[in-house]
Amino acid sequence: MPVSFKHAVLPNGLTVIAEVDPAALTAAAGFFVCTGARDEATALMGVSHFLEHMMFKGTARRSADDVNRDFDRLGARANAYTSSELTAFHAATLPERLPEALEILADILRPALRDEDFATEKGVILEEIAMYADDPVWRLYEQTIQTHYALHPLGHRVLGTPQTISDMQPEQMRDYFRRRYSADNTVLALAGNIDFDAITDAARQLCGAWERTGAARDHGRPAYAEHHFHLTDPKLSRAYRLMVAPGPGMNDPSRYTAFVLAQLLGGSDNSRLHWSLIEPGIAEEADAGYDPRDGVGDFRLFVATDPDRLDEAWAIAGDELAHLADRITEQDVERIVAKVATGVVLAGERPDGRMHRIGRQWMYQREYTTLEDELARIEKVRVQHVRQLLADMPWTPATTGTLLPAG
Repeated sequence: MPVSFKHAVLPNGLTVIAEVDPAALTAAAGFFVCTGARDEATALMGVSHFLEHMMFKGTARRSADDVNRDFDRLGARANAYTSSELTAFHAATLPERLPEALEILADILRPALRDEDFATEKGVILEEIAMYADDPVWRLYEQTIQTHYALHPLGHRVLGTPQTISDMQPEQMRDYFRRRYSADNTVLALAGNIDFDAITDAARQLCGAWERTGAARDHGRPAYAEHHFHLTDPKLSRAYRLMVAPGPGMNDPSRYTAFVLAQLLGGSDNSRLHWSLIEPGIAEEADAGYDPRDGVGDFRLFVATDPDRLDEAWAIAGDELAHLADRITEQDVERIVAKVATGVVLAGERPDGRMHRIGRQWMYQREYTTLEDELARIEKVRVQHVRQLLADMPWTPATTGTLLPAG
């Protein structure tokens, strides 16, 4: 039997979606909550990620050890993540064990949020922030994004800052949880060998008491401007430069072209930057990327090299970007389209990958697109589409950050 899409909305507003594949050997489930760093007050920056940690600290029925043991008992592959725009809690199991995994996921989505756990986990979060602060690329990325979005909440740091995490109080987290982790702000995504009606009934039993709050997101557009900044670090021996510029949003049809454009310019191999910077040994890292967001998106250009060669490497990277429209051919685009399409198919081969795809898709678009339809849209990208996107969105105004060794 072919893969089929199923959709239901519970009385409290919780949306349940699924790609049902009776031939699959596994099944996956994930709760996707439409909340992340951009939905936080600046003074509470990092609360979404902090909450993700707290979900695994126990519930009214389970201790933290119980949560881990119960997932292990099922042989489940369970995890969670927080981004600037969503938080997800997910598990993959054998089909017959998915109802039990769903019960655990639903339980941890209503955590105890005990004061003593909050105090302990605050220390863990502060250590995590300190660990990432030792990564020069991460530090440069966070500062560049914060500068690029200025006062817009998309500039919020997912982990928060030492100040916001230190100042945060348990009741502030509980209030954020009550407002944002509501039934009507959550999607339950499923994929694989599942009985959709039975799982929907189980979700109704497990989640039917969750409240509806009408949680919403501020979709005000950022006020972009040209920015340049420099940071130094005495512990470094390499130089890093990152540029971030506006790109298409997640709901923009040109996002498929944007993915192809970024790969043409700075994919991991056989891209313009690879041949002009990596192969000649001018830079040790040189890449381009595209990150679609809710309403807006980012293009990124990055170089890491010897400090004495940074300006040379950056000039070459800028030249490749400036002349990309003239230098690429239809054959180049066909090659990258095939590569992107292969990546999409590989990610969607297993139920776990399909669950993540439809969960994220519904978060942004509130509609379902088959994997085959997405492939068709990618495969329609032609060289004229890339050139038109470069004309429409010429990577300006941009924020450029540089991180150099001190001295």
